[in-house]
Amino acid sequence: MKIKENKSLFLRQFGDTPQLRVLDFLIDNYNFDFPMTEIARESNVSYNSLKIFFPYLIKSRIIVKTRRIGKSDYYKLNLENQFVKNLMKLDWSLVEENISPRQEAQLVEA
Repeated sequence: MKIKENKSLFLRQFGDTPQLRVLDFLIDNYNFDFPMTEIARESNVSYNSLKIFFPYLIKSRIIVKTRRIGKSDYYKLNLENQFVKNLMKLDWSLVEENISPRQEAQLVEA
């Protein structure tokens, strides 16, 4: 597993647990779907750990199955789920709150 050098604001604020790493990865890539193996690899969570809590994420409709390619099922964040909507708003609030005035001025100029 690769070690993530810079933790996201989300993980620094709420803690660095396997479940939160998976949610952080899916929030950052909400437009795309992924097989479980890639979700585990990209979120730096072991596949066996992911298998333990992944069914709960599906059951609670936080993530949804989007398609099947070969033997792999693909999943993505359920953007219709109110909890997910609120989580994404919270993530954006953290980003907005942590942008320095200098960075903000650079964004406006660009």
